[in-house]
Amino acid sequence: MKFNHYLLVFILFGSFTFLLSSCGEDDPVVPTIEELTITDIVVNSADHETLEAAVIAADLAGTLAGDGPFTLFAPTDAAFAALPEGTVESLLQDPSGALTDILLYHAASGTALSTDLSDGLVVATVNGKNVTVTINNDGVFINDAQVTVADIIADNGVVHVIDAVLLPPTVTVTDVVVNSPVHETLEAAVIAADLAGTLAGEGPFTLFAPTDDAFAALPAGTVESLLQEPSGALTDILLYHVASGTALSTDLSDGMMVPTLNGKSVTVTINDNGVFINDSQVTVADIVTDNGVVHVIDAVLLP
Repeated sequence: MKFNHYLLVFILFGSFTFLLSSCGEDDPVVPTIEELTITDIVVNSADHETLEAAVIAADLAGTLAGDGPFTLFAPTDAAFAALPEGTVESLLQDPSGALTDILLYHAASGTALSTDLSDGLVVATVNGKNVTVTINNDGVFINDAQVTVADIIADNGVVHVIDAVLLPPTVTVTDVVVNSPVHETLEAAVIAADLAGTLAGEGPFTLFAPTDDAFAALPAGTVESLLQEPSGALTDILLYHVASGTALSTDLSDGMMVPTLNGKSVTVTINDNGVFINDSQVTVADIVTDNGVVHVIDAVLLP
């Protein structure tokens, strides 16, 4: 038995040596294992054909096949079908716009396994906005979408299947004003002048937003008088604080004239003391929204 054992080893070794010698230096015998990416998981899933089409249309297949790692919350075909009729078709017609924003809202950097999720956890997405994890007796939810299959591991991250499409929240210029504790007078004025809907529209808009202190610095009784006739002088003043387009602080230059929706222009001054719109100083710049930008100012602009 011992002789036969060594004979077998000799035969196997000889065969292995022959195989090596029969290969050139450029053809080493090295087994390869194909990598499984997040894109592969989506493409090979029978329940994610709409997601696959969307990822390809938005030119994100290569990204989700990249190094990552990524966590993908993957809505099923049924989830996309539950959207209002025509929504998917509309999104696919403009893949670089809203479709890309929505898809990036389903992806997070890093590998977040189910064991890494906790109730109330806020997860930053590649879109720039957050999703919230809820864990209760009914299951695990990402915003209002339930995780139906968890922890599909890829070589560059993980996929969790969800039963609804996640829609990123929209923050408008109106939202910034309404949610600001130092813009209550401006909020009241915008609502009174029936401009809340306008500033929540597509825009884009640039709003120079006077604080409550700025309104309080006006002569006594001015605000009350303006609110009594909101469609007159109040609307003119408010529209003098709004410009079409998104003018970030980096777009402003000294001496620049900015046309407002009022029809008249404001003048930008940039010096050692700061940035000024007419005689009002910008105290907080570049509050970016989905339909423009807000710059906080310390005085009311009077046309």
